[in-house]
Amino acid sequence: MIDNDLLKLYNSIDYSKFNKDILAFVKENNIKSSTEYLIITSLALKYTYIFKQSLSGWRFIYKWACTVGKPSTPTIKGIFNISGKEYSFGTNTYSVKYATRIIDGYYYHSVLYNPKGTYIIDGRLGLALSHGCIRLKTENAKWIYENIPNGTAVIIY
Repeated sequence: MIDNDLLKLYNSIDYSKFNKDILAFVKENNIKSSTEYLIITSLALKYTYIFKQSLSGWRFIYKWACTVGKPSTPTIKGIFNISGKEYSFGTNTYSVKYATRIIDGYYYHSVLYNPKGTYIIDGRLGLALSHGCIRLKTENAKWIYENIPNGTAVIIY
């Protein structure tokens, strides 16, 4: 369920520098997170950015290629707070690892594995082809899973 206060905040942000200078976007909009981390995903560029709070403000630490939702099952846009994790989940045709919940059924997680999770069946990144989740290299999804606490702010635009 989308938080109305976060929706108002999302709609009040100036996105003019979002896909041009992500650090300037964060600083100029005075983006906040209730933890020492911030995650931002650009749906247009298909990158996920990780920031860590320092004494002088947000410090950019990672930029990772990602796969986002295809047109028929788009990734949601908005501001969210990380709200749970699952080591893995899947169906009878695929599985994913290191799933970190953005909201409801939307997660940051690994690329697709076979149902038993023993080998990658679709490792493509930088495309719009997921069911709405944000796919990352397995090691990047694992980093988020192991380091990003619940309550961390997420901006997807």
